[in-house]
Amino acid sequence: MRIISGLYKSRKIVAPKTLPVRPTTDMAKESLFNILNNTFYFDDITVLDLFSGTGNISYEFASRGTTDIIAVDQDFGCIKFINKTADDFDMPIQTIKSDVFKFLEKSSLKANVIFADPPYSFTVDQFSKIPEFIFKNGMLLDGGILIIEHSKHTSLSHLEHYNISKSYGGNMFSFFKN
Repeated sequence: MRIISGLYKSRKIVAPKTLPVRPTTDMAKESLFNILNNTFYFDDITVLDLFSGTGNISYEFASRGTTDIIAVDQDFGCIKFINKTADDFDMPIQTIKSDVFKFLEKSSLKANVIFADPPYSFTVDQFSKIPEFIFKNGMLLDGGILIIEHSKHTSLSHLEHYNISKSYGGNMFSFFKN
């Protein structure tokens, strides 16, 4: 995986093969950030990266100037890798080792962008809990957006607060707004 743009543009990050992850493809990530670039000033937002895995999305935000980034994952290896990479590149990424659903139940954190990349094997019921917790707990700041990455074979368009989906190869991003 590589960082697409910003201060660390073109830097490659190689994650250990032992991590239980499926990083967002560079093509999909580039398309996503083209959309976000037209909506936000990256140096002015708070980002919550759920099911952060390798930290791929967090690194991209940090490279583009975001200084308030929280990455949540339940796997200790993932958290350790994100912490090491963030330290190596001097990136302002805070990590939280937690089951994402337990974190969402208790969190009072608010963010402009919440990105969730859960396992593609989730059921629609499992996917639906993500926006349910986020909107119930008022976690999006005014004008904020929730983005859930999922397989193109899964539809989330029936969920409350759904706005639009964009498909890139086998990846799909569903956007949710207040």
